[in-house]
Amino acid sequence: MSKLGMIRTAAATPQLKVANPVENEKEILKLISEADSAGAGLLLLPELTITGYTAGDLLYQELLYQKQLESLSRIAAASTGSNMVTVLGFAFRLENNLYNCAALIQNGIIKGIVPKMFIPNSKEFYEARWFASGKAISEAINSVNIFGYETAFGNLIFTDEVSGLSLGIEICEDLWMPVTPGSHLALNGAHIILNPSASDETVGKSDYRRNLVAVQSAKSICGYVYTSAGVTESTTDLVFSGHHIIAEGGTVLAENERFERGSNITYMEIDYAKLKFDRSQGHNMAECSSAYSDRFMYTTVALEEMRTIESDSKLIRRYAPNPFVPSDMSETDRKCREIFKIQTAGYAKRMEHTNAKKSIVGISGGLDSTLALLVAAETHKLLGKPASDIVAITMPGFGTTGKTYNNALTIMKLLGAQVREIPIVNAVRQHFSDIGQDESNHDLTYENSQARERTQILMDIAGMEGGLVVGTGDLSEAALGWCTYNGDHMAMYNVNAGIPKTLVRFVVKWVMDNKLSGANEDKEFSSDNALLRTTLQDILDTPISPELLPPEEDGSIAQKTEDSVGPYILHDFFIYHTLRSGMTPEKLLFIAEQTFTDEYDREFIKKWLKVFYRRFFSQQFKRSCIPDGPKVGTVSLSPRGDLRMPSDADSSLWLEEAERL
Repeated sequence: MSKLGMIRTAAATPQLKVANPVENEKEILKLISEADSAGAGLLLLPELTITGYTAGDLLYQELLYQKQLESLSRIAAASTGSNMVTVLGFAFRLENNLYNCAALIQNGIIKGIVPKMFIPNSKEFYEARWFASGKAISEAINSVNIFGYETAFGNLIFTDEVSGLSLGIEICEDLWMPVTPGSHLALNGAHIILNPSASDETVGKSDYRRNLVAVQSAKSICGYVYTSAGVTESTTDLVFSGHHIIAEGGTVLAENERFERGSNITYMEIDYAKLKFDRSQGHNMAECSSAYSDRFMYTTVALEEMRTIESDSKLIRRYAPNPFVPSDMSETDRKCREIFKIQTAGYAKRMEHTNAKKSIVGISGGLDSTLALLVAAETHKLLGKPASDIVAITMPGFGTTGKTYNNALTIMKLLGAQVREIPIVNAVRQHFSDIGQDESNHDLTYENSQARERTQILMDIAGMEGGLVVGTGDLSEAALGWCTYNGDHMAMYNVNAGIPKTLVRFVVKWVMDNKLSGANEDKEFSSDNALLRTTLQDILDTPISPELLPPEEDGSIAQKTEDSVGPYILHDFFIYHTLRSGMTPEKLLFIAEQTFTDEYDREFIKKWLKVFYRRFFSQQFKRSCIPDGPKVGTVSLSPRGDLRMPSDADSSLWLEEAERL
């Protein structure tokens, strides 16, 4: 079994009785046992959870203070034999002050104690009545004696060297500061920040709290686990909801239903390997740390090897089968709108800069060229150029079917483009004769000759018309090298360069629903929006194909791309997690198997994963000279920006690991 750089975290709130540590201890131990049995590697409980946050002046009482320490001792002892980390809040007296602290416990030992640095003392909070700030004392001492042994205290980073995972703790109000302790902890190596809190509920506060956690995890490129006191705190003046939030790199992965009456836990895996990958891609974290954070302030505390996710685990976390497309349809609508604007803005600038008179677009009747034509039409409207300055060319060849041919003609005419039909069969046959290619031999030369003939036509007409050839190939095709070098691989500006295959159809659908119909319909977009919408739907329903091989006897498409290269839904999943997260083949197969469990079996996924690696590595030479085109998302293949990959890189490591799985 291999470790995959993920850990199951748990945020929990116990049902408690204020000022009754013995009863609270029982609930805490139940939650620890439950989380341990559920395979959690990390459990977070709220601020002052042994006494209850709302104990008030009772915190001064020696009886309560001693009893909560006794409970803490028993809680720590009960963890003996477990490598799960538990973090919980308690009050701790040091010298002449009480401190609001969090203890980190593992395998029977309190590994470290972190005091709250910023004490709220306004509006409903008057915590400074009982507690001192931990800032000064943390600078003065770095260990304390508790239960007869020395324990690290103050500014601490807890590190499991075996798993390569570091933890930091900040407490409640610390998160609300302009510069947070958690920020410094992340700058000094903490991958996950834990926040035991007691934040009361007022209208709208949960939204603000959620945003704080998400933004903190984004800015610090960290995982963030937050848990708050619950409804069984005293309600003299305030109500607490037991809010749980688990976030990673700006995304809230899990959140509970607030105001639960009983003890409850929220689980979610955090991918700390991805966080390390994101941090290592740039130097900003290190630069920021050198500018704003003093490493000598922090004590590193060694943890035993924590329980992390292994290759035989079952994940709670669910990965989107299509990571390029948001699961929320309203978010998809917003994203597609933005993509279409990025495409048109990019192409408009290129037309203006080159003083291009016309746009030259090859139209096959397939999805990619359809989107390129829609972008060209919108760009011409944006620049005040007539649609007739779009030279749309259909070039029927050996594999062209009646369906795609008719759809191509229809959309060109409806958009008002200048329609040209230039059959390539005779020209390609002449070429076959010139080079000695047998037309009955449907090999790579047979296919590539057609693609290059079409590109030659487009380029030459662009020269004649003073125009630009608009590229149609998408990001997925570039990743797999599913294009003909110096054929459809080439253009003067590729508006689809940043869009994966699985997202192309959503952008086209967005045009259908927003430009051609609905409340914001653009009545001038085409001569017949209803017919254009119907035609676009037919294109969406057509199998993806380069149409380079002769059709079936019934005239239907014979050459279906996904039969040859594999399902694009899988390849886009592989592309995203390889480039965006740096996943190993083992981890990628692991999450793909769990994500597509109802669609594909392990061997099917593994087969296409190996195809992905072979093609991705071997086809870099095509990507090294791809045309300019706009980046629209977090993944890009531009050799001038995001992907500086050698064309001769060896894929053996990746293929060998995939093969042994």
